Amino acid sequence: MTGEKARKKTSNTIRERHASDRVFSAVVIILSIAIFITIAYPLWFVVIASISDSNLVNQGKVILWPRGINFYGFSQILKDSRIAIGYRNTIIYVVVGTALNLIVTLPAAYALSRPDFKPRNAVMLYFVFTMYFSGGLVPLYMTVQALHLISTPWIMILMLLVNTYNLIIARTFMQNSIPNDLYEAAQLDGCSHFKFLLKVVLPLSKAIISVEMLYYAVYHWNDYFTALLYNSKNQYEPLQIVLRRILLLNEAYANGNGGVQGGYGQRSADQVKYAVIIVSTVPILCVYPFVQKYFEKGVMIGAVKG
Repeated sequence: MTGEKARKKTSNTIRERHASDRVFSAVVIILSIAIFITIAYPLWFVVIASISDSNLVNQGKVILWPRGINFYGFSQILKDSRIAIGYRNTIIYVVVGTALNLIVTLPAAYALSRPDFKPRNAVMLYFVFTMYFSGGLVPLYMTVQALHLISTPWIMILMLLVNTYNLIIARTFMQNSIPNDLYEAAQLDGCSHFKFLLKVVLPLSKAIISVEMLYYAVYHWNDYFTALLYNSKNQYEPLQIVLRRILLLNEAYANGNGGVQGGYGQRSADQVKYAVIIVSTVPILCVYPFVQKYFEKGVMIGAVKG
């Protein structure tokens, strides 16, 4: 009888555990669906509003599906030569800037991860110090001016050559994931630090390289503040500045100031606003699927210890 009671008790415990697991799974699914809707609906609304009649959007009649479909806003901004120039400049800044970021960040992270580099903690302290303290905007502007980088394309590329947070992630990844025994074995074969970095460390660091590439590319794609402060030439403007000017001009039209040069008119003011959001975000969103398999692994491993 004692054994039978024990079996019944165990069976009841398992059923209760299964019931609690089902409740927990149901709660997780409901919360996940709610979070997905919260994130996805604003994106979907921007898409349908960009191709819907502006009057219906303003009246709140466009909720789930587009109404009065037309592509007037897209046609207006895509035939604007400023958009093409902005895209060209931004693509150059993203490609060249990200490449230089990786060229500087990865060797620095490798050097700081080496246990035989004695002053690595002191050097790392200098990098971390810049995360909390800066000289201010005016001294920074004077420095950029002294380097003759004002109104040049190089200011958009060199302004953030090394991001301290990205450097810490890369250093931690290499420190925790690349065994020192590999370097000792390579050293016996006459391998230098430079060859070891190129032939061993970088091939084993695809995850963190993909994460760093994504972080730097997103920064360069979204960077408009640098151009706003340090650039005054239209031929060097990135896409974000061009789109910002289009939005401001069309806001002026929407407010009744039809004499502003370079705007698109009252009819397309709202459609242009939503189309601009899509034009500026879709290209960088297309990058994520290609680095998704590395992204989680790289972030988790690189952020375990500072």
